[in-house]
Amino acid sequence: MFGFVTASISELDKAQQNRYGGVYCGICRQIKNHATQTARLTLSYDMAFLALLLMSLYEPQEESGPLRCAAHPLRRRDWIDNEYVQYAADMNVALAYYNLLDDWQDDGKRSAKLLADSFAKALPEIENRYSRQCKAISECIQELNVLEKANCPNPDEPAACFGKLMAELLVYHEDLWAPALRQVGFHLGRFIYMADAAVDYRADKRKGKYNPFLAMGTGEDWARWEEYLVLAMGRCTANYEKLPLLQDKALLDNILYSGVWVNFRGKGAKAREET
Repeated sequence: MFGFVTASISELDKAQQNRYGGVYCGICRQIKNHATQTARLTLSYDMAFLALLLMSLYEPQEESGPLRCAAHPLRRRDWIDNEYVQYAADMNVALAYYNLLDDWQDDGKRSAKLLADSFAKALPEIENRYSRQCKAISECIQELNVLEKANCPNPDEPAACFGKLMAELLVYHEDLWAPALRQVGFHLGRFIYMADAAVDYRADKRKGKYNPFLAMGTGEDWARWEEYLVLAMGRCTANYEKLPLLQDKALLDNILYSGVWVNFRGKGAKAREET
């Protein structure tokens, strides 16, 4: 369901690309440190947005350095580390774990169960540190299962469910910025869910799987779906602009005002070509 909240790389300058890559590598490094090597296979660039947003808001002290890894053995890549990079790593692990278990329970994907089992020992500590966020992930997945089994025809219901999950993930501190962050997360989550539903529409129809736009019974309508997405992202960015962001603001703007649309339209075009 993730993969939409990423930058439009071609629009970033070299310094922004290095910064973005450094945060991504930092998250990957901390996933290995907090979980396992195999857990790094679940890494999503969406978590770089989470880290960058919190870093821009709170401006923590950072550490950085070069590192070779299995994915890039020939050239050292710079990593960036701070408490929000580590938080994004833990949220990536928790999201991946619960999602993999859901794939195992719903579709019997043995590969998903094996991958989840490979880093299951890391979950109790993450759940202990971030009980509110992990509870939101677990409850969201359960609620989505109920809505899917009922073939819910209203896209707003499952989208709002995923929005509640994202709302909790974006809040690290319960402070004066928490209400705006929750609104950013809620509407961003709605965008992610509906964008994913649109891109998966034809594949879900072919496989007989639940899709809220299929359940609506109105047929394939990309113009209408994009209107839903524009509204969700508009509400997301309206709250985003309430935050006092300076550090990495241009990079974050690129993600929310350009990257999400480049990814959505690119994935949508590819889905229509393949089916």
